[in-house]
Amino acid sequence: MVNLLLAGAGGGVVRGLMGLTKHRLSYKEVEFKPLYFFGTVGVSAFIGLTVTWAIVDSGLSLPFTTTVNTAIAFIIGYAGGDFIENLYKILLKQPNLFKKP
Repeated sequence: MVNLLLAGAGGGVVRGLMGLTKHRLSYKEVEFKPLYFFGTVGVSAFIGLTVTWAIVDSGLSLPFTTTVNTAIAFIIGYAGGDFIENLYKILLKQPNLFKKP
């Protein structure tokens, strides 16, 4: 179970890093804020871990496999962050999480 949770957190970390990389490459002269960077990656890891735990603990059966392995847990962690981000956008009726500079 610990391996699955770590893989889910890893998926969340990759999701957070991809989001920050996309943001930095989309806008010119974006300053690097270490506290914001590590905070965002930490929140993404937590979301990935939490979503993975919820899926594994619920006993949901996936159509293509009977068990959740570390690769599936990684994907669940990555997708969980994406799900939470889109849910946030829908509930607040905003196309972006942040206001563009």
